[in-house]
Amino acid sequence: MQLFRSRAPAKINLTLRVAGRRADGFHDLASLVAFAGAGDLVTLEAGRPLALAVSGPTAGAAGPDDDNLVLRAARAFLAQVPGAALGAFRLEKRLPVAAGMGGGSSDAAAALRLLATLNAIALDDPRLMAAARATGSDVPVCLDPRARLMAGVGDRLSPPLALPFLPAVLVNCGVAVPTVDVFRALGLSPGTALAGPEHPAALPVERGALLAMLRAIPNDLEPPAIGLAPEIARVMERLAQAPEALLVRMSGSGATVFALTDTCRTAAALARRVHAAEPGWWVKPTVLR
Repeated sequence: MQLFRSRAPAKINLTLRVAGRRADGFHDLASLVAFAGAGDLVTLEAGRPLALAVSGPTAGAAGPDDDNLVLRAARAFLAQVPGAALGAFRLEKRLPVAAGMGGGSSDAAAALRLLATLNAIALDDPRLMAAARATGSDVPVCLDPRARLMAGVGDRLSPPLALPFLPAVLVNCGVAVPTVDVFRALGLSPGTALAGPEHPAALPVERGALLAMLRAIPNDLEPPAIGLAPEIARVMERLAQAPEALLVRMSGSGATVFALTDTCRTAAALARRVHAAEPGWWVKPTVLR
């Protein structure tokens, strides 16, 4: 029996600009994406029929196994690589679901990496990226989980970026915010642009300059997400009151909020205080890369 394992790290949108809505109904985005130490775990057992078993602390909210992005990714892989060896997947779900951290997309990307290893296919093989794009718009950026600028509908990715050291605390209040509802609440009609600041051509590499850039470029989905789930604003207010917090922002379409801090020690201290005050919230100190 061959077992292959891969982490599926949380995807954090440090910025998220919605440039507008295209005539075909899709939204054009621009986002600086980083990945956290926290994540799910995907295991592939070779030599067995394609299947998926989900376990872990947040498995109950993950939805039907047969509709999981892991299986969609495997089927997309098989469409690109006919006759490929598959296997049985196990997903240990640790991240909150519908939380703005790309958990399902990162799970799918991990599954593709495992299938590539099983079938001796290089991670830069174009068939792997084609399978990622066929699975979901956030899967391509998760395929090689390193910080990047992501644009369009997730189809345009920069080379990997070297971020300065970014300790952080991730907080999710337990409210699921479906992405489609947030974009609907944003209310852009097809063909409509949304004015706002643009990302610089060259990303600052010095920590202070990067923080200044992050403060200048918002997450445009924060207002509609908060309108749907006002609890997000309470999370942001609690983190913003902490002296350790250098920047507080919602990730993706919510409801996860992150606070950047100076050090891992201050991130851990802040996480302990938040967890003590709100034991029902999911709280994780981490480092974003």
